[in-house]
Amino acid sequence: MPSSSRTVDARRSYQQVADRIRAVIQDGAFSVGSRLPPERELALQLGVSRPSLREALIALEIDGRVEIRMGSGVYVCAPPAAVEHGTPALGESAIELMQARAALEGAVITLAAARATRAGLDRVAESLRAMRREHARGRTPVDADRRFHLSIAEMGGNSVLVRLVGELFDGRHSPISSHMRGRSENVHTWTTALQEHEAVYHALEARDPQAAAAAMFTHLRASQERWLAEPSAAHEPTPPSNIPDTDPA
Repeated sequence: MPSSSRTVDARRSYQQVADRIRAVIQDGAFSVGSRLPPERELALQLGVSRPSLREALIALEIDGRVEIRMGSGVYVCAPPAAVEHGTPALGESAIELMQARAALEGAVITLAAARATRAGLDRVAESLRAMRREHARGRTPVDADRRFHLSIAEMGGNSVLVRLVGELFDGRHSPISSHMRGRSENVHTWTTALQEHEAVYHALEARDPQAAAAAMFTHLRASQERWLAEPSAAHEPTPPSNIPDTDPA
């Protein structure tokens, strides 16, 4: 009995929700090629939040059980194998990953703001400039983004926290997170993300722990919402311009 309980607890929430949807399909409620109910209606029927449902649907799409068509809906696909199976683990839930990052990096940046040095701030500023350069070239500045977050953690002076920040950041490369990012990230969302990074940097430069923690939480919460948002044509915000292109004096 204890072993069974551990097995159930180990399954991620999106796997559990996806398996419930899979069971409904298998029971014949929806035939191959038919469209599932709208997201809001399906979430109510299952008693889950819309973000949790969206993660589950993306897991099912990766597994080949449904197809998500932008602006049209979610359609049932033919089973990829003769025997149905449970939804595989595809990495951490994006919701839980970002919640964990917000909790950890909110504490880390508070420590960093209290211990900020000019040299440390220069490293954070340089990573931000690298993000801007990559963005201007039409590239996704993930490597520079990672350096930004790690540079902040390094100012706190705790190597364990630096490692944890890096590990959680790298969770974005899991199958489910990569799939979600591929559907939602674009030049416009990265422009917004750069503005959020600027706000984090300026709070750090002011050595204001509360403002820095609030800016980091705002950024990571916004990142979560972008990942889970239904892709749409976004208006391009004003490009960030508050960090000089030259090294700080």
